[in-house]
Amino acid sequence: MSLHPLYTEEDVVFEEKLLGTWVDDPDDPKTTWEFSHAEAEEKAYKLIYSDGEGKKGSFGVHLVKLGNRLFLDVFPDQFPSEQQDWEKMNWAYNYFFFESAHTFIKIDSIEPQLKMRRTVSDDMKELLKEDPNVIKHELVEDKIILTASTKELQVFVLKYAYDIRVFPAKIILNRKETKSPQPSPEKDPNEVPKGK
Repeated sequence: MSLHPLYTEEDVVFEEKLLGTWVDDPDDPKTTWEFSHAEAEEKAYKLIYSDGEGKKGSFGVHLVKLGNRLFLDVFPDQFPSEQQDWEKMNWAYNYFFFESAHTFIKIDSIEPQLKMRRTVSDDMKELLKEDPNVIKHELVEDKIILTASTKELQVFVLKYAYDIRVFPAKIILNRKETKSPQPSPEKDPNEVPKGK
């Protein structure tokens, strides 16, 4: 997780091909990633992620182009509560102490499959153990929080884009095909409606 985003305004791109619902297995989908166009920003996505147990997450996403490589900057866009109005929450002031942290995912390809790689905390810990100065960070309750600036983060992800200690976990998704509605049978223009 990172306190700062991976992008500046100039780095954000929008790719129509990313829109739609992606699944891990077209025949028996356990997880779905549903990308739609975010309402608030022209070059942003809304992502609804659903796991195999029906648990969901709502995220804001920016597609970031650094050189010839693509990354997703993903951050939660909903407060984790049934009550969305903070003025009606039992612990309303706790709301102010929650910040959206950014997570980065490297994209290898969008079509024909969406192939991505995400970070894994234990692998990152190995890299940071070898060189604690590779990127500014803090360990908070055994979680790695990157504290580097956006520019430092960009240098880091480009340098380690193909390092399995940074992006080891493969995600391969297939586009969920939408079933087109069956055409209604042709009606005889001379047919008299029933009941008349």
